[in-house]
Amino acid sequence: MSGAAGSGAGAAGSVGSVVRRFLAEYGSGTPSRLKVLDAYLLYVLLTGAFQFGYCLGVGTFPFNSFLSGFISAVGSFILGVCLRIQINPQNKGEFQGISPERAFADFLFANTILHLVVINFVG
Repeated sequence: MSGAAGSGAGAAGSVGSVVRRFLAEYGSGTPSRLKVLDAYLLYVLLTGAFQFGYCLGVGTFPFNSFLSGFISAVGSFILGVCLRIQINPQNKGEFQGISPERAFADFLFANTILHLVVINFVG
């Protein structure tokens, strides 16, 4: 029994070391543009999760409102991930003809179209 408890503690220690290593490498190796974009993605993800949790807990009485907000969160997250992929320096070879400024302009245009659709759906 003590061997099983010891291996559980070892696994928790290794998970902690993996998390510490990830945070250290993320902090030193990720450009600040990507860190800002990651913060935005985390915010949009948490917003969508909160809306879904609220829907489960309280209900979906104004269903169009819930659906519009959730579609906005999911769409914004997807467009943000696409922007992150395009401006990541490690992916420069795959997006040779697209500058970071062009990628951001495409992101803004697509977000505008997305939110026009969402506002139209709310009614």
